[in-house]
Amino acid sequence: MWARFTSHLYVRIWLAVVATVAVLTFLVGAAWHLNRDPPQLPIREVLVHNSAGEVIGTAQTRPDRKLGEDLVFRVVTRDGQTLNLLLPRPQRPPGNPWTRLPFGFGFGWMLVLVGLAVALGAYPVMRRLTLRLEALQRGVERWGAGDLSARVNADGSDEVAFLAGRFNHAAERIETLMDSHKSLLANASHELRSPLARIRMGLELMGVDPASPQRLEIARSINELDQLIDEILLASRLDAKQADAEPFEVLDLTGLAAEECSRVNAELQAELETGLGIASNGHSLTVQGSPRLLRRLIRNLLENARRYSNGDISLELAQMRLGLRQLAVIKVHDRGPGVPAGQRERIFEPFYRLPGASEREGGVGLGLALVKSIAQRHAGTVRCEARPGGGASFIVELPLADPRA
Repeated sequence: MWARFTSHLYVRIWLAVVATVAVLTFLVGAAWHLNRDPPQLPIREVLVHNSAGEVIGTAQTRPDRKLGEDLVFRVVTRDGQTLNLLLPRPQRPPGNPWTRLPFGFGFGWMLVLVGLAVALGAYPVMRRLTLRLEALQRGVERWGAGDLSARVNADGSDEVAFLAGRFNHAAERIETLMDSHKSLLANASHELRSPLARIRMGLELMGVDPASPQRLEIARSINELDQLIDEILLASRLDAKQADAEPFEVLDLTGLAAEECSRVNAELQAELETGLGIASNGHSLTVQGSPRLLRRLIRNLLENARRYSNGDISLELAQMRLGLRQLAVIKVHDRGPGVPAGQRERIFEPFYRLPGASEREGGVGLGLALVKSIAQRHAGTVRCEARPGGGASFIVELPLADPRA
């Protein structure tokens, strides 16, 4: 708890000020105590003069006299008289309160009050400075997390304001460049549709045998290119939030999974009663979402499993309770080479492919990135785990539809 409290910059600056005041208070108090009763200059000899200014007697201090004692002199005059001269030790006035208090008590309390006042006065000054630094930190964290529209308050004329202004300027330039890049990518992908359609039409009109290897290779390449363009367009719309315009509806996730599994000959397993007290709605699993996007999510997971596996693909549907949330769980299993632990987060980045992936396996690294974007659009999550016995398991968790809706 203490380590977490002192990890803040304003706390460390404030503690440094308080520690400095405390050390200064101690040193001043110690110096005052050592010098509050400065020793008087020793009186070594007393001379007694008459009215004419003549010395009529002398006396010396006792060598055994202790410091702080009253001074007593025995003066013998020339005519044989003996005089006792008493010089009392100076005393403070009885009305001084410090003389009636223990060691340094009054002065010490004054120093404590001064130190406390300095500490309380320094805290708001330090806090005001570090609040601006914390606001800058939060803005940088938001921007680093992907919110390119994040900006920070740049009011003021000091170094913090200058740094905030430079950050806003850099963030604005990067956001403009990213928007231009996404727009260019989406427009280029859209424009590629027309040449692809013309190529496909020209291939049909060529009169080439549909079963010839050349015709099949050209058709396969056209289909792959068409699929790539479709994925790029969808990724651009998801990044630009254009997919928010798609209506969400209550749909049967079991039906979508069954259709996609039959397309690639994958095994479908539905465990709709997990023993967690969640009642299933017959043999269906209903969620709130976009049918087109969720179909693409399941299809991309199955295509990814088919690409790296030898046909041993299965899709498992289940439901679970996580706190107060009821979730639909989609698990796609394969018996491929698996995904190294250090790569299980990166495979969901756009255009990222595992080291050693060959072109013959197809794909450009957009399929799983789309799966993550679609899952997040539906308030869900996706992760990759190792499958017992070899292979990989991709797990998607989506909130179940509210039965009262």
